[in-house]
Amino acid sequence: MQIILKVDVQNVGFKDDLLEVKNGYGRNFLIPQGKAVLATISAKKVLNENLKQRAFKEEKIVKEAKSFGNKLMKIEMKLVSKVSSGDKLFGSITSQDIVAFFDSKGESVDKKFISIPGRSIKRTGKYEASIRLHRDVSIQFPFEITAQA
Repeated sequence: MQIILKVDVQNVGFKDDLLEVKNGYGRNFLIPQGKAVLATISAKKVLNENLKQRAFKEEKIVKEAKSFGNKLMKIEMKLVSKVSSGDKLFGSITSQDIVAFFDSKGESVDKKFISIPGRSIKRTGKYEASIRLHRDVSIQFPFEITAQA
């Protein structure tokens, strides 16, 4: 079944993508939830027209996302956490902790666009988080977790 997404759906696609999905998934979840529409011939024509009109605006948005990514890469992130014996953390570090760090630096990043290895980190060390700034722009942001003194 071919559908056109009306919103970004995680692990499926982005808004205005033309996708092939299983019939049940499209008919029972995406379309009733208002996340997609059936890709009829007229819907495809409307989509193509919208994409043409938005193409040049998209270039500006991509440039802004890249410059924001460069700005984020200049920030050095060291998260301090309580540690038990060895390098194991009390609790864990999640994407919410990264969002809180960026907020303290005056930058705004949405939690749903940050993915860290294993969804949570439970040991000290150096890691990389993938931050999606735009459909075409994502950065690998390095950060370090250290023990509280």
